[in-house]
Amino acid sequence: MHGMSYSPSCRPLLAIETSCDDTGCAILSHAGDILAEGVVSQKDHEILGGVVPEIAARAHLDALPALVRTVLDKAGLALPDIDTFAATTGPGLIGGLIVGSSYAKGLAMALGRPFIAVNHIEAHILTPRLPSLGAGLRFPYLTMLVSGGHCQCVSVEGTGHYVRLGGTIDDAAGEAFDKVAKMLGLGWPGGPALEKLALEGRDDAFDLPRPLRGRDGCDFSFSGLKTAVSRLIEPQGKGALSRQFAADVAASFQRAVADVMADRAEHALALAPASTALVVAGGVAANQMLRARLEKVAARHGIPFIAPPLRLCTDNAVMVGWAALERLHAGETPDETDTAARPRWPLSERQPAHA
Repeated sequence: MHGMSYSPSCRPLLAIETSCDDTGCAILSHAGDILAEGVVSQKDHEILGGVVPEIAARAHLDALPALVRTVLDKAGLALPDIDTFAATTGPGLIGGLIVGSSYAKGLAMALGRPFIAVNHIEAHILTPRLPSLGAGLRFPYLTMLVSGGHCQCVSVEGTGHYVRLGGTIDDAAGEAFDKVAKMLGLGWPGGPALEKLALEGRDDAFDLPRPLRGRDGCDFSFSGLKTAVSRLIEPQGKGALSRQFAADVAASFQRAVADVMADRAEHALALAPASTALVVAGGVAANQMLRARLEKVAARHGIPFIAPPLRLCTDNAVMVGWAALERLHAGETPDETDTAARPRWPLSERQPAHA
């Protein structure tokens, strides 16, 4: 949809992120400088062992008004100073997406400002181009998006122009981390806890499978690896696992995932030889072993390895604001107040909207 154009005054943009269980708000200058940011992480899900969509949506609704006020105060701004509003509109948990996008649309409509609907995956893969990160990242580059809900290799050809080279055929990497962590009695979210426990274990203690390693293309599969871990743990009975056994399982599992990701990155770079950099994005990008392995792959190909700071790997509103600004900088003038939130939104359906 076209309509309202971006103001020549280039006043700031306010972005909202509510696709899962983190409520985020950020204000960016037209150039992409981060003027203020904030995240409220929901705690209720830890007790329940996973994100409950209805609880998450209500928590977003409760947190947003105060968070927006706090971020505006941090930036020394008032709502009328904001020129454009943006929000994650998909993919994600539909209740949270509706809350966040509706809130941002309401502010935009009340002030007569444009609203930009942001694709969550696109926001992740464009994050490394933030000016404050200093990478000066040029198109095309290869992004490995690894998170709780997504695992895919994308050749980023330009704003709105993405080639999906491969993706998961079952569990995402983050989902596998969380499920194995639960098997080890580590609770939720499991990824960070598993990584910490793995430091105490031997990563060669158990010979676990490396699904699809060596296969053509760069698709992923973690279901078989997860099943292998389950079978490894089953003979231990239903009681608490010994600390050393659990640590060895965690370390062996983490190494298996890293081996698979490194292999898939090699294959992806073969499919996209013009890549100027290898980028890792998404929550699992916080894993230090994974980063180290992918950094070695990039070095072998003579290109830089780029990973955003940890706070920008997990869900945040800075990435949402930057994705919206990328579209404005590319000459798009969208006003997408009528765009409905959607739980699934493939990158292939995010086409540039020109005036």
